[in-house]
This record gives sequence, structure tokens and C-alpha cells, in this order.
Amino acid sequence: MLHALTATTARITSRLHLAFASTPACRFPYTRAMSSLATVHTDKAPAAIGPYSQAVKANGMVYCSGQIPIDAATGELKLGSIADQTELVLSNLREVLKAAGSDMNQVVKTTVLLKDMNDFQAMNEVYGKAFGDHRPARAAYQVARLPKDVSVEIEAIAVVPE
Repeated sequence: MLHALTATTARITSRLHLAFASTPACRFPYTRAMSSLATVHTDKAPAAIGPYSQAVKANGMVYCSGQIPIDAATGELKLGSIADQTELVLSNLREVLKAAGSDMNQVVKTTVLLKDMNDFQAMNEVYGKAFGDHRPARAAYQVARLPKDVSVEIEAIAVVPE
């Protein structure tokens, strides 16, 4: 009985999909054609330190991997104050966004990872200056450890204007 019900449900779903897929206003989200994915690379931000891209562009958006305070020119970590680290992280993020055809004003969401939530205020001051009047959605978390034992990592999702 369960098999027959499952088969019937599948047939109905398939017919509904076919009936509505040709109507633009009624398309199911999964019927939209996906654009090709494009990886983003710039020498003005640190190279990925693992099997991932600096960012990936898809469907008018750019998904930036987490940036840490590595100087792109030297490849060296900047382990100064949390403010100094955050400035470099946001500078790296700005360069990745630029390489993707976007910028800080197009960011819709960031995720901030901190080794110590006591650093939040100092990070937040630098973050606020970097974004100016633009206020993307944001989440911030304290984590046990970050790559290369840095104190801050920030990732972002942004619109790529046409």
C-alpha cells in the first residue's frame, strides 16, 4: 500500500511540475536554470590555504570564503591588535569582492568568527567604518580556534550588479 501511495504521489507531483513549469509566475524554485559557476581569484587578496576558492559567483551573487589577516603581498600573518587584524581582513574581502565585480555596498550578509567574543567591540568599530552607512545582515560567533590561530575571520555574500 505504501509503495502504491508513493508512486501515485510521484505521478501527481510530476504532472503538477509539468503543468506549472511552463508558466513563469508559477515556476517551482528548482526548475530555474542555474547559471554556470565561476570561481574568483585575485592576487590582491591571500590565496586560499586549502581546497577552496577565494569566492564563487553564481546567479548574480558572489559567495566569499572567510578571509583571515594574511598580507596578500607577503603571505605573512598580521597578528597585531584585533583592530589591525580586522582592517586587513576587510581589506582582503574588499579585494575579493572587487575581483568578482561587486563591492562592500553590495554585501547582503556577513559572518564574523572571533576567537574571543571580548574582541567584539574593537572588531565592530573597524567593521562599522568599513561598511559606512551600509548595514548588511550579520552573524557573529565565538569559536574555539581559527585557521593559523588568528583572532578573526569574516566571510560575505554579496550581489554582483549587472
